[in-house]
Amino acid sequence: MNNSHPKLRALDVKPFVQNGQAYLLLRDPLELSDQIIAVPQLLAPALALCDGTRDLTAIVEGVAGEYGFRLGENMIGEMVSALDAAFLLENEKAAAAKEAALADYRNAEFRPPALAGRSYPDDPETLRQTFQGYLDEIDTLPGAASGRALISPHIDYMRGGSVYAHVWQRARPTIAAADLVVIFGTDHAGSYGHITLTRQHYATPFGTLPTAQDVVDVLAENLGPEPVFAEELHHRAEHSIEFAAVWLHYLREEQPCEVLPVLCGSFGHFLEDGATPAADAHITKFIETLQAVTAGRRVVYIAAADLAHVGPAFGSAPIDEQARVQLRAADAELLQQIHVGDAEGFFAAIKGVQDRNNVCGVAPIYLTLRMTGSVEGEIVAYDQCPADDENTSAVSVCGMLLH
Repeated sequence: MNNSHPKLRALDVKPFVQNGQAYLLLRDPLELSDQIIAVPQLLAPALALCDGTRDLTAIVEGVAGEYGFRLGENMIGEMVSALDAAFLLENEKAAAAKEAALADYRNAEFRPPALAGRSYPDDPETLRQTFQGYLDEIDTLPGAASGRALISPHIDYMRGGSVYAHVWQRARPTIAAADLVVIFGTDHAGSYGHITLTRQHYATPFGTLPTAQDVVDVLAENLGPEPVFAEELHHRAEHSIEFAAVWLHYLREEQPCEVLPVLCGSFGHFLEDGATPAADAHITKFIETLQAVTAGRRVVYIAAADLAHVGPAFGSAPIDEQARVQLRAADAELLQQIHVGDAEGFFAAIKGVQDRNNVCGVAPIYLTLRMTGSVEGEIVAYDQCPADDENTSAVSVCGMLLH
């Protein structure tokens, strides 16, 4: 597809204001370019009409017809050219950039930590001090206990550090005893229902955690390489697995163990079409294959998962103290299903309210519960983290150990 009928790729779009002017900031989850594109709010209607069905003239007429004002075709053309230069359009140019990025990713010695030096320290000693600081801030440090799995946040350490510290400290002997750690992480850019693998090793500032490539090979053979690697490039920049992997490496006193990094696409389609993940043949085959290929190993499962995302930052009404109390109660209902190890009950609770609180970790938590079977969950920590400058949006997170 050329740019005569521009089609925007799946992007993260956030409003922001600079010098009194309103813009939309466009971020590419795949980071095919290091360019940052800020589109003036005036052009937002034209941006929304870049769906591949309209040429520039039709976009001009569409804005005029739907929004009541007329933009210049040259202005829209300049916007489209800027989008194209940053690989933000669905076309041959972006496809070639994606193929080149995937080749570079696969040919590298390991997957470098994407957020080291940006979201957390890249210097190992400074990072050790940071993590120890989170542990030192806990008034009553939870005792260590054995378990089969844990739920850990994937929010940044700055906001979720206390919850991370509580749950990883509690799970210390569990982590130390593992010879394989399966990390289910939310794929924020993933397609519905996709389970995405990689053969790349995951590096942290403490060294490299080797990926269990023999397990990956068996899963790819049984599920088909096309579906499990179709979105492999998402591993390069996705933070959910990375945040868990760094704590894993730290709590093992920087001694590596094999990991299986698994990115999980949204289960949103199960909310729309009446189906359930329990009846999905691909998910069932993945679970059965993983259970078979890891039989006899000391496996620990980690769901790198946040809970609710509410408030204006996520397209809903501002929250106040009463809304926070209600959110805590809603989260408690979900955590109760996890507490008794009920994967289907957990998903039914999400579906019963059409995921009105935008729970980000549905797929990782569900798959963890399916893999562990009969467990008893222990809530180690819970928090509601700010998600905007006005403190009217929040992300809720928890730490749980599943025995």
